[in-house]
Amino acid sequence: MIKPLPRLKLQGFNNLTKSLSFNIYDLCYAVADEQRQRYIEYIDEVYNADRLTQILTEVANIIGANILNVARQDYDPQGASVTILISEEDVVDRRAAGPNFLSNVVREHTPEASVVAHLDKSHITVHTYPETHPHNGIATFRADIDVATCGVISPLKALNYLIESFESDIVVTDYRVRGFTRDVKGRKHYIDHKINSIQEYLSKPIRTRYEMIDVNVYQENIFHTKMHVKEFDLDTYLFDATAKSLSFKERLRIEAQLKREIEELFHGRNLAD
Repeated sequence: MIKPLPRLKLQGFNNLTKSLSFNIYDLCYAVADEQRQRYIEYIDEVYNADRLTQILTEVANIIGANILNVARQDYDPQGASVTILISEEDVVDRRAAGPNFLSNVVREHTPEASVVAHLDKSHITVHTYPETHPHNGIATFRADIDVATCGVISPLKALNYLIESFESDIVVTDYRVRGFTRDVKGRKHYIDHKINSIQEYLSKPIRTRYEMIDVNVYQENIFHTKMHVKEFDLDTYLFDATAKSLSFKERLRIEAQLKREIEELFHGRNLAD
């Protein structure tokens, strides 16, 4: 739940920009080349542009934003991107506001339709990066997600939904409030809600499931949280295989590889050999 400061009487529009960014990783071990290829095909099917659009549309619903435009693309050989432009207020209402509204939008006319694209810093984007390594058997799926809003709507409301929408072994999250807004007395405000850590906005099941550390810069309104799953079950990382089908030696080797990969992605650096 967003914890507001005492209600501010603002001069005009709330100009604060709130940005929530994710790197979400799903790890897998695929023993053979065919399995690695099937893993990529599986990811491209489960997280194609249509599915990602559904996820981001629900994000817009959760935070109370209005969708103005959607751009999406599936890539060859793999991966997808979706960008949704959003606004805090209803599009029709803003049009009715007259000339002031036109300063915030650009209209693009086509033979089929009139498209209104918002220019006020509010958007939701996702890009996916499925990849495999031909030598060590590890496959990773990375999704980069950005939710940037201005005004009173907050991307923190979609935090739990986004984590649950992906197969998230590792989550690296950044939240930042930029700019300022001015109250009726002329005083500048650099944040309009209480926050000490991103963890405060995570659900109890997520906090129980993940190990987490914070790196926060409070004076700059920058909040950074890293998360990785606490429990390690080899079967959940094997694609088209089970731990029982592997020899004891193979299980130890694969488990060591996966744990090292998790540690490196979690800390953002390669471990010494």
